[in-house]
Amino acid sequence: MAFKRSLFFIVFTIIVVSGAITQVKAYTSAYCNSASRCPYQYITCPSECPESSSYDTKAKVCRIDCYSPKCKAECKHNNKPDCDTPGSACYDPRFIGGDSIVFYFHGKVDQHFSLVSDSNLQINGRFIGHQPTGRSRPFTWIQALGLLFNSHSFSLEATKSATWDGGIDHLKFSYDGEEILLGLGGLSSWKSPEGEIEVERTAAVNSVMVNIPGVVEILANVVPVTAEDDKIHGYNVPSDDCFAHLEVQFKFSGLSDDVEGVLGRTYQPDFKNPAKPGVAMAVVGGEDKYRTTSLLSSDCANCIYDSSNEKQIIKEHGTLDCSATGLFHGNGIVCKK
Repeated sequence: MAFKRSLFFIVFTIIVVSGAITQVKAYTSAYCNSASRCPYQYITCPSECPESSSYDTKAKVCRIDCYSPKCKAECKHNNKPDCDTPGSACYDPRFIGGDSIVFYFHGKVDQHFSLVSDSNLQINGRFIGHQPTGRSRPFTWIQALGLLFNSHSFSLEATKSATWDGGIDHLKFSYDGEEILLGLGGLSSWKSPEGEIEVERTAAVNSVMVNIPGVVEILANVVPVTAEDDKIHGYNVPSDDCFAHLEVQFKFSGLSDDVEGVLGRTYQPDFKNPAKPGVAMAVVGGEDKYRTTSLLSSDCANCIYDSSNEKQIIKEHGTLDCSATGLFHGNGIVCKK
């Protein structure tokens, strides 16, 4: 009798546990397969996700990995640019071209240079820096970006500061000459009236994603020259300026084969990078070719941006629905009347 009771108890336990496991699997599958019903209240978002503690914001900042046994959550956005991938411009300043080759372009202090120039897009950078006594050239960093597209202009810049406080926002924006007031917080966003450009914070302060749909996505982050950087590289930064600057990563769509600019030219299909192989800090020139008169101008010697392109196409063919797609070497524009 005791043996029968033990056997019955074992069988009963197996049935209950199996049912529970089946229920858990069904629950996980059901909720993961329905984005609107994903159980965020039971999931902890990574700490690096902006404002991810409340239930209402979790669905906006977290992505659920439904292939994970416990519906693992991850941030929807990268909070910072990846400075070790093609399309990045970081440090003083170090670029990684579309050909994956690392090179440095120092430019000139308080001058502007074309980073990318295509028929429908112009991206300039303003360089800041200083030249310590006895040094042959100045140290420089990218302080601001200026964009021209679809007859519009946009700029973002790192504001000057004597000392660094990571809890204060050091970003300033403008659109068509008017300042944009972007609220603080990881979910704050702004979109132009026509929806041609969007700006979204990817952290509470100092990090944003700028998106011109079908053209370019830019991750930008403001950082200072730290005391450690100063010690390692011998910048000798003055006490009244921490040289707040931008780290950026560009993701392009639809660049033409003729794209120009310090970074843009590296996306040409037949480009031969002048950076010397095997040199740890290969520096390339081109200041004379890519210097512009202002942050929002396209008057460099090699600039090819033409603000009249879109207007002329519309004049000849009527209103068009245009989107960037890859035709040749991943570049090109397709327009449908």
